[in-house]
Amino acid sequence: MKLLIAACALVASVAAFSPSSSKPAFTKTSLDAATLDKTNVMGRQGASVPEFDEVCETTGVTLTRFMNEVAKLNPELRELTTLFGGIDTACKAISNLVKRSQLPGSSTLGYEGNVNVQGEDQKKLDVITNDLLKRALRFTGKLGVLASEEEDNPVDLMEFDDEREVVFDETSRYVAVFDPLDGSSNVDAGIPTGTIIGIYEHDESCEIEGDTPKTDEQEANCLANTLQPGTNLVASAYCLYSSSTFFVLTLGNGVYMFTLDETLGEFVLSKPHLKIPESSSIMSFNEANLDKWDPPMKETALKWREGTGASGTRFSSRYIGSMVGDVHRTLLYGGVFGYPGDTKNPNGKLRLLYEGAPMSFLMEQAGGLSTTGTERVMEITPDVVHQRVPVIMGSKNDVQEVMDAYAAWEK
Repeated sequence: MKLLIAACALVASVAAFSPSSSKPAFTKTSLDAATLDKTNVMGRQGASVPEFDEVCETTGVTLTRFMNEVAKLNPELRELTTLFGGIDTACKAISNLVKRSQLPGSSTLGYEGNVNVQGEDQKKLDVITNDLLKRALRFTGKLGVLASEEEDNPVDLMEFDDEREVVFDETSRYVAVFDPLDGSSNVDAGIPTGTIIGIYEHDESCEIEGDTPKTDEQEANCLANTLQPGTNLVASAYCLYSSSTFFVLTLGNGVYMFTLDETLGEFVLSKPHLKIPESSSIMSFNEANLDKWDPPMKETALKWREGTGASGTRFSSRYIGSMVGDVHRTLLYGGVFGYPGDTKNPNGKLRLLYEGAPMSFLMEQAGGLSTTGTERVMEITPDVVHQRVPVIMGSKNDVQEVMDAYAAWEK
């Protein structure tokens, strides 16, 4: 049974999904690596870790075969594997769009003429990729609510008679959050871009019995399913569009990297159980803002530059300016990536819901850490969809050094 509710009923819930600059994005608590080792980083609190077998560990197996095997071993994830089938298709389509975007006469060139809720000019490619992902997820039949960087509010996936409506279905089990094209401002320069995706389950507060009409409060509860902490994530993934197209995902049992074989038209497993090195000598920040950072972050970065940090190793700097590209390199080679808070942007610039939390889930599953400096990113419950948060993530020992610096500063 489907319950269709017109978007005009959302007035009562709009405030929860509007940007806010008055309330800080996080509160200060401490978390060290030893504590995190004892924490269930599966995602959902108390959820069991999915079971994988040798098929899921075999390089060369396709993403489709991998997800079918996961579904066979974990029947409760069967609907999730269907959802990832849509994401797989969307990433392939976006990869082709990005490759062809600079051809003369391309319909993806230039700006749309609109400004998104972040105050950023929307490129045509932003809008096209956003619509493409929405359509791909809509037709899986497994999604109830969706939130995107390019949407002011969480939206439905159905349109009838040119009137946007919110659709809740008893088979629509999941909530998706995504950034359709992270780093889109770099497309013209041929710099890597990517798509970030997080998947949550619907909360029980969204359940409606029988033909009972849904009230504004009940609808607000359903749409508030997007405002969940990263610890509730069921799955997280990103697609990287670069020298190759990569698809990296976690279902709460390690990180698996797939590479698109364009001859086959399939993502094939290239790195099962990807692990980030525990220590490194690479930092990835926009160091032009260093003078505006909090003292502990600034002092730690300067020590790394000079080789006087905890490891005694002099760090080199590698910064692309595209989160997916920087995090991808950090996962493979180790290092610390981040966009800390500063005097201009005390809450940082990265969005918690569809950038910070999904990427933190991947980083922790690979054996790394992700923090604001004072709090684990995964444990922050967003107040609004587009809430920003400081993020420092990467190799365990190096991120712990940042956390220790903040802990000493607070004393």
